[in-house]
Formats: sequence, structure tokens, C-alpha cells
Amino acid sequence: MNSSSAPGQPDWDLLVSWIAVVESGSVSEAALRLRISQAAVSQRIKQLETFFETPLLDRSTRPAQPTAAGQRLYEQAKNLLTQADQMVESVRSVSRAKRMTVRIGCVDSFAATVGPLLIKGLSGSSHQIRLWSGITPTLDASIVGRQLDLAVTTNGQPSPGITRTMLFSESYYVVVPSDFDLSQGGSLGDIARQLQFIRYSARSVIGQQVDDYLQRCGEVLERTYEFDTTDPLLSLVANGMGFALSTPLCIWQSRHFLPDIRIVRLSSLLRGGKPYADLSRSFYLAYRQGELGNLPNEVRDLVRIAAKRQIARDIAATLRLDGDVLRLDDDER
Repeated sequence: MNSSSAPGQPDWDLLVSWIAVVESGSVSEAALRLRISQAAVSQRIKQLETFFETPLLDRSTRPAQPTAAGQRLYEQAKNLLTQADQMVESVRSVSRAKRMTVRIGCVDSFAATVGPLLIKGLSGSSHQIRLWSGITPTLDASIVGRQLDLAVTTNGQPSPGITRTMLFSESYYVVVPSDFDLSQGGSLGDIARQLQFIRYSARSVIGQQVDDYLQRCGEVLERTYEFDTTDPLLSLVANGMGFALSTPLCIWQSRHFLPDIRIVRLSSLLRGGKPYADLSRSFYLAYRQGELGNLPNEVRDLVRIAAKRQIARDIAATLRLDGDVLRLDDDER
């Protein structure tokens, strides 16, 4: 509070000085308490009397005593000062809580693969990390509703008040049973005439992406089994009951099925004599700008380092995939 920013209110320092005068019982004691000169204290009292247009000190007594107006000002100013102290402590306690506990939500495939490396990388910081997993729509709703501080999702669409920083991208692959014959090439439709197409559910972003891709390609595949997560999806593929489109992170998450599945690039299949176009998904770090200090940048850097130096290498070797399994990029929305 100050007179320049709030013309209808007295300066904060004037009120503090008045409280000191009343509580100490004299101008000289108030000056010692405030570590300023007696003349400065007297000047501040005169400024208050001018502001309120009434005497605050009865100078006919020795020592001078507060008038009725002066006593009322003391009580109100004291209450205001107490509330200000409580305000400062309340805001600081929220800040301390933010530093102590950070709630991070991740899509399942990220939580199961990159999540442990992220937790390890943040273990030396002053933050207590809580990690949740789920599907993108649920995580997006949670960060908008402030149930999460950070979220790693596959949604790159802008949201009011939410910053989204791109982490990395990965391509989709065709996953078939290990003994399925792909020597004749063919299309997704050709495979679907021999195996059921196992989908991710339409309520998940990955399911919506696959559905949109098939529609663009002109492929009409019967809807049979749908799952939110990769484990049940790949279990059907591994048991010879169907085929699917999935990504390296998802497959890596359920790599216990690797002996019974086969992974091939979309471009290795042909439709109308032409290779299928690439389909990819991107991961974004979502957070509220200015509320977590440098933590979002720390998380972004940790994820990218882990993706480039360890996760991509391990996935490529285990899944026997060539090229950049996880592609890093710089893009902020």
C-alpha cells in the first residue's frame, strides 16, 4: 500500500509508524524501534493527521496520548498489519508446498517406460514427486482442474493458461502374430481379411489417431475388440487373434509379448501399389506458465536426455527397429 498507487489510502509506512508510537508510548521510543529520527516520526504523524483531517495525538498531556480518533486508527491499522502478515505467510506456505510436492501425470506408456528415469533424475531435487498415469483426456482435465501440476500427454492442442512443450515423437507400426505370413506384402485391408483388427478405444487419443488415419487411407476395418491400454491389445495379437497398429513405447511397455509378435513398418505395406504414409504421435509437457519456476525446463531436459541416450537405444535394439525410434523436436504452444 502506498499513496502513489492508492490515492484514497494512507501510506503503509505511516501506519506502521503510528502503531509504533502508540505501542511504545512516545515518539522517541517509536523512533528507536523504527530506527529513524524523532523528527521523521513526528513528520509521519503530521502527515496522518493531515490525511484524516483530525488530531491523532493529544499534545496537551505528557506524554502525549492518542485521541479517540488516534485510538481507532491504531486498532484498525494493527488489524490490517496482522492480516498482511497472515497473507504473506499464506502465500509463502503455498510456495513451499509447491516446492515440496509436485504432482505429475503421464500417459500409461510414458509412465511405464520413461517415468522411472524421470523420477530418478528428479530424486536429487528439493521436490517430492507424485506420479500418476492415465489416458490423455483424463490427464488434460486434471491439469486444467489443478489436480496436477505437470502432465505428459499426446494432446498438442492449445488450452487457455496452459503451456505445452513438445518432448518427442514416435511412429506407428503394424503388429501381427509372429507366425503370420507377410511375404506377399498387401494392404491393411488384406491383413484384415485374415485377422481381426484390434483397436485402441475411440475415447483415447491413440485410438482416435488410428481411426482418423484409417479413414484418410480409405480403409474400412470392422470394429471388434477395443482397449484403453496396450497389454490386453497385444495379448490378443500374441495369441493369433488379430493385428494392431501401435507405437514403440507402447510395445516396449508390454515387451513380454515380443516372442509372439512381429513388428513391421507401415511403409512396408502397399495399398494400390503405393506404400502407406507414416503415422506418428507426439508427447507434450503441459503446465501453467510461471507457477513452477524452472521445474518444467528440468523435466523437459531430463525426458529428452533419457529418450535420446537410453530409451530410444534400448527400444530399437530390443524391438529390432531401424532409424530414430524417438524423434526429438523443439516446439512450444
